[in-house]
Amino acid sequence: MAHLLGAEALHLEFPTKVVFDGVSLGVEEGDRIGIVGRNGDGKSSLLAMLAGRLEPDSGRVTMRGGVRVGVLDQSDTLDDSLTVREAVVGDRAEHEWAGDARVRDVIAGLLDGIAWDGPVTDLSGGQRRRVSLAALLTRDDDVLFLDEPTNHLDVEAIAWLASHLKRRWAATVGGLLVVTHDRWFLDEVCTRTWEVHDRIVEPFDGGYAAYILQRVERDRQAAAIEARRQNLARKELAWLRRGAPARTSKPRFRIEAANALIADVPEIRDKTELQSLAVTRLGKDVVDLLDVSVTYDSTEVLHDVEWRLAPGERTGILGVNGAGKSTLLGLISGDVLPTAGRVKRGKTVKVATLTQRLDELEDHLDDPVRVVVSRLRTTYTFGTGSKAQELTPGQLLERMGFASAQLATPVKDLSGGQKRRLQLLLILLEQPNVLILDEPTNDLDTDMLAALEDLLDSWAGTLIVVSHDRYFIERVTDQQYAILGGRLRHLPGGVDEYLRLRARSSSERSETKRSGETDAAASASPVSTGLTGAELRAAQKELAGLERRLERLEKEIDAARVALADRDQSDYVALSAEMERIGALESERDEVEARWYELSEQTG
Repeated sequence: MAHLLGAEALHLEFPTKVVFDGVSLGVEEGDRIGIVGRNGDGKSSLLAMLAGRLEPDSGRVTMRGGVRVGVLDQSDTLDDSLTVREAVVGDRAEHEWAGDARVRDVIAGLLDGIAWDGPVTDLSGGQRRRVSLAALLTRDDDVLFLDEPTNHLDVEAIAWLASHLKRRWAATVGGLLVVTHDRWFLDEVCTRTWEVHDRIVEPFDGGYAAYILQRVERDRQAAAIEARRQNLARKELAWLRRGAPARTSKPRFRIEAANALIADVPEIRDKTELQSLAVTRLGKDVVDLLDVSVTYDSTEVLHDVEWRLAPGERTGILGVNGAGKSTLLGLISGDVLPTAGRVKRGKTVKVATLTQRLDELEDHLDDPVRVVVSRLRTTYTFGTGSKAQELTPGQLLERMGFASAQLATPVKDLSGGQKRRLQLLLILLEQPNVLILDEPTNDLDTDMLAALEDLLDSWAGTLIVVSHDRYFIERVTDQQYAILGGRLRHLPGGVDEYLRLRARSSSERSETKRSGETDAAASASPVSTGLTGAELRAAQKELAGLERRLERLEKEIDAARVALADRDQSDYVALSAEMERIGALESERDEVEARWYELSEQTG
């Protein structure tokens, strides 16, 4: 493969820290490289040096002649004086950009719903990110440098971006370097991974999953080497005391050892034990949304939402920006009142919300980290059952990546990611039994995301997560729902099903737009359904039967949940069997509901 760019003996030093020392690496045609590492270790600095935007203190970056480079900054660099059209295609004539299939694909994939001739200054943060990406992707660059490209993007846009980058930067075309904490995106797009740590850049083959496997093997080998070194030292001491050592054979380490290590790791969560503890803490009633609707200024955001949260339930909420996710969370927390319907809340329910703001820290900015945490509790119980352990505030902070020296640091001097971790710890120390996480992955690197997930694995309670980070939402939740058209819909197929539903909806909207307005009188007649009179009557009959079946299934599920709460909580086998039965009933309900929606559309 042809060489695109390279770096030789890069050294970068800031007044208080050496970031890189003697780093050499290269990028070849077809490379799609993901850059990972802890916050502050130099990922963005590396990207800036390779792109020619930051001069190293020593060493050099070389680039093949004629290579065109495109950069997406982490910060917002859009010119507010431009329109969306001007920001994306500049002053190119309409026939020029509209005749380019790639430009049309980018506009359709990223700018749907954004006014083409509207001013940039009126856009939200997420819309501005889409416009910045579109402006970059419509150019003819050979190498792209993307710094946190998925920030402010929803799941749908992230999926489109991954697909586009894989098509555009194929195995033998151009180069792509991306810094992101989105592990699903890394695994989907990247063919190589660079880990930035301890002043070096360590290369790995493959995406995020392959990188983790190789890192486990690297750490295992390092531990084995250290153990062998210590054993040799003991043997040397014994020789000095007793005589010559016996000859030993050199051990061999293989990648299968890492696979065996992974195979021995137990399930990430003991669902039965967590469910049992959640029932004990919450009782059988958590929060029930009963035929709830919410309207703002004559616009209905949520319509006839029926949702009964169970003890220990772990649910991810998906939806485009503005779909009503924050409103749904507000109904659960009590911050939003329904316009219609009612919200029933259990007597023992204690809700805590991790918001996208850092309000919990505002009153503690001048206090050291250790003092802020110790004011709430002196110990925190981590884990469940026989694995439970009491941790001090210092131990808990260390588990979330705070070094000993940072415990005396005032809150105001922490980085964004550190403040985010401290915010979560303060909420957990309040010991809520219903936890709402609204975009919890912002400002966290991949290692800290793993630490956060590990902490949540042992948290017993009802968990509701809203996040555009697909890896995180699939990792910490057991089921997903989506807000589509103001209604809450269960997604048995998870995020993939959500993306299919959104794609189908977009396709239907495009088809409707092409075919023009439908005559109102014609749409009201039986002919508009495409069914004959006999077929229409049969469909209506089936629809009525499905409604009765749905009602029966809902009653069975409610009764089963009540029975689950009343069972002997120490009988884990019976609890597990009952939970499986409830899961089967819920799957049947979802299938019936899907058929009901299909027939409802056919019969008008």
